[in-house]
Amino acid sequence: MSKPQTLVTLDLEGVLVPEIWIAFAEKTGITELRRTTRDEPDYDKLMRGRLAILDQHGLKLPDIQAVISTLAPLDGAKDFLDELRALTQVIILSDTFEEFAQPLMRQLGWPTIFCHQLQTDATGRITDYRLRQPNQKQKAVAAFKALNYRVIAAGDSFNDTTMLAEAHRGFFFHAPESIRAQFPQFEAYDAYADLLSAIRAALS
Repeated sequence: MSKPQTLVTLDLEGVLVPEIWIAFAEKTGITELRRTTRDEPDYDKLMRGRLAILDQHGLKLPDIQAVISTLAPLDGAKDFLDELRALTQVIILSDTFEEFAQPLMRQLGWPTIFCHQLQTDATGRITDYRLRQPNQKQKAVAAFKALNYRVIAAGDSFNDTTMLAEAHRGFFFHAPESIRAQFPQFEAYDAYADLLSAIRAALS
């Protein structure tokens, strides 16, 4: 009997690239924008707060994109992703936005990414955001499993935990100790070589 096909799903920010909102917070000096899904489990609450802060300071999409254009993948991320893609199919499941992701996807060699979209007005003001679907990471993994894929997942934040739980195997990577402590069922790694070894073992 043949083995099922395998697929790896990865979070993006904190796993392969820097946290975009933290980088933007550092550039603007607005400390409230440092909050990420590592700090706030309610994604809608997090995004509504971010949009309100942007409006308060008169900041628009081009301002964020200018900061993103200065970012590069985390050290070792591109080599890790290249090795992983040589082993199996990889899909990035991220709660970032298409309008943010493109420059980073170019630097990573254009891996497939499923993410969300922003809504802007004619001036570039971000008026709203549109989820591809709620809880898209978990639902995507469930759909891959329904297509008879064996899914291995890795992420670093609260919004990754349903994806990790849905996958056949789930790993934390670069996750804060506070999140690891709340979800001890997921093995945690901090080096790409260690995560790659764990994924290799899980795929075998």
